[in-house]
Amino acid sequence: MTAIEINGLTKRYGSLVAVDNLDLQIKEGEVFGFLGPNGAGKSTTINILLDFVKPTAGQARIFGMGCQQEGEKLRHRIGVLPEGYDVYDRLTGRQHLEFAIESKNANDNPQELLERVGIADAADRKASGYSKGMAQRLILGMALVGDPDLLILDEPTTGLDPNGAREIREIIREENERGTTVFFSSHILGQVEAVCDRVGILRKGQLVADDSIEGLRSNIPGGQSLVVEGSGFSESVLDSIRGINGVESITVRTEGEVVAVGLADDASKTAVLAEVEETEAIVNDFETEQASLEDLFAAYTTEQEVRA
Repeated sequence: MTAIEINGLTKRYGSLVAVDNLDLQIKEGEVFGFLGPNGAGKSTTINILLDFVKPTAGQARIFGMGCQQEGEKLRHRIGVLPEGYDVYDRLTGRQHLEFAIESKNANDNPQELLERVGIADAADRKASGYSKGMAQRLILGMALVGDPDLLILDEPTTGLDPNGAREIREIIREENERGTTVFFSSHILGQVEAVCDRVGILRKGQLVADDSIEGLRSNIPGGQSLVVEGSGFSESVLDSIRGINGVESITVRTEGEVVAVGLADDASKTAVLAEVEETEAIVNDFETEQASLEDLFAAYTTEQEVRA
């Protein structure tokens, strides 16, 4: 079943088009990473899903229900960690959870939720004394009230130290293993790569990519490179390599000794190594490097070439 379905979604603010005819489907049980530079339309899309903003055109549906038509019903099936969240300084962590449980008419145990997010020992401390990471966990705990079918997380690890970010990722994985669909918006690409099954990249309000990270990598020139170390990599040897079908680029890392060959596919690796062995060059070692998510993000959010 489809968890989130977006068809022709458009949002205009005067002459500014924040979301431009967006189509997107997310299956139940996925962890979906939603990426894009500042101003790409990510927050507007999330706000439409949560019925905080009305679309100019198109429709968004969650579990088959219209976000603008059945928002009240959907709120009981969704947990949200918003980017611009606030805690109530005068309330304790336990009181925050009790408030969320009452609001959702749920029957969760506040202490168990606080344990799940790792702040049970601060349950009866006022939130004014919480660190950034503790407040982040508290809001995540509130998002988990009612065992939601969908978690919408907007920048859930921003401002956290590496340990805090890792622990949040572990909680996300655990919730997904329980069957929860996760919609994860972030600009911290390493966090996305660590937890997401599929990634969508938004640019100027339009979806310019929607695939697994491996799928995205296969669609950009130099998505993988063969790094060859040895000696004798003269210009004539490099010219021979350039002529091989599937070779997209050559970068000399150490003159005559180390070259990185951008490849279109795995089959090209054997051809490159065989060609080098036919020349005067000597191969001492080689390895394959995959383009990082940062490289992919740059390719899809700038005017770099992307294969159709």
